[in-house]
Amino acid sequence: MKAADIMSRNVATVAPEMSITEIAKILLGRHISAAPVVDDTGSVVGIVSEGDLIRRQEIDTEKHPSWWLQLLASPEDQAHDYVKSHGLKASDVMSGNVVTVGPDTPIDEVATLLERYRIKRVPVIEGGKLAGIVSRADLIRGLAAHPATLPSPSTADATLRDAVVAVIRNETGVRAEFINVIVTGGTVHLWGGTNSDDERKAVRVAAEGVAGPDRVVDHLGVLSSTVRAAMWAE
Repeated sequence: MKAADIMSRNVATVAPEMSITEIAKILLGRHISAAPVVDDTGSVVGIVSEGDLIRRQEIDTEKHPSWWLQLLASPEDQAHDYVKSHGLKASDVMSGNVVTVGPDTPIDEVATLLERYRIKRVPVIEGGKLAGIVSRADLIRGLAAHPATLPSPSTADATLRDAVVAVIRNETGVRAEFINVIVTGGTVHLWGGTNSDDERKAVRVAAEGVAGPDRVVDHLGVLSSTVRAAMWAE
């Protein structure tokens, strides 16, 4: 299956100059959690989600960090938070550098992108223009429409997984709470996120030491400082 097979084609979009209030009404009215930002040429220049709108001065939800966090925060971080909570239009609060796919992108690659970048949806671009959007819900719908009987892991796969997990936890010094190891047919798949690129490499090297370099597929991502702070605080 490809992105075009499961994507939603009737996509609600917003313009860069659209007000925050109008965007909130569109999200509520369409029962969606995000909308691509499209300019006059039809190009996707960003995406606005509920997460971009929850820290707002109008409803007194902007961040009020403690004094010591303010000391640690960089001027860039403080400016970013201020724009997010006080910006008046889509271009102020939207997330740029949008991850996109094409209509022919296999859905397993779409799933990999959602996992790697910890996002909930990707716009589908065709000829430089927005053709649709694939969300996590679309992937689940695709799974429901095309059920598959998955084989149970073999004893050898289970043993290999236990060995890889043990090495990662006991020898790398990496916190493994957000790392998932899946072994199928003797191939080790590493999913989740690490605190740094060095930790990501350490996990991969550890897995390769057990399974061999040709039997490890690295899907790991590096968590942002904001995501790490939120996770470790939970």
